[in-house]
Amino acid sequence: MQVEDRRYRVSSSSICVIFPGQLSSKELFGEQFEGKLILFDEVLFCSDILKNELSIYNYNISVKLNHIELSIAETNDIEILLEQIERSYRDLTSIKKEQARFFIKILLLKLVEFVHTKWDNNNASNDNAKLYGKFLDLLERHYKTERTVAWYAEKLQLSPKKLNEITRKIAGLTSIETIHARIMNEIKQLLLLSNYSHKEIAFELGFNSPAALNKFVRAKMDETPTNLQRQLAQMYKT
Repeated sequence: MQVEDRRYRVSSSSICVIFPGQLSSKELFGEQFEGKLILFDEVLFCSDILKNELSIYNYNISVKLNHIELSIAETNDIEILLEQIERSYRDLTSIKKEQARFFIKILLLKLVEFVHTKWDNNNASNDNAKLYGKFLDLLERHYKTERTVAWYAEKLQLSPKKLNEITRKIAGLTSIETIHARIMNEIKQLLLLSNYSHKEIAFELGFNSPAALNKFVRAKMDETPTNLQRQLAQMYKT
């Protein structure tokens, strides 16, 4: 399959997400090609979530999702979601339509998470992009315990100033903004999806007290964790 100037060999364990405006050459599919095709609109792609809630996952996402070779475990998970989507559409009702939309959104977010954590740095177009990818990988593994730019810069054998230049150039955020965005995203996820108390969230994410968590959320969102939790619940309910 060809997308823009890139050609991909599509295997039984691969999945492709093609964005509006990207030229896909269906005629390059072989005669023996078999698979599933899902068409969805921008709302289902979670553009607002990627822009606002998951901004650090958004770097180069349109290229990363064009062709994904999944592991066996991920392939099994995706096949289960595809079966759920197909089952919902076999006897479509208003409720089952919403169920299908829900499963499609889970599938897309799962793919975003997969390419974020598994992206091969060799595919990066330049050294700065490779270093940024390594920074994100380190951040994903250590954000609960390591909060300083200096720590990540040392691990990458860079000066804090150089790391900051790279993150600003690649993603439009400073290094500390990127670190804080990852922490804030996890706070939102726990507030929305877990049964943790605010005290438990604070200690889960390495804050030394609920007051420290409250101070961090206020500084980033101008809200208390309680108010933010209410807003998130209302947002995702609608």
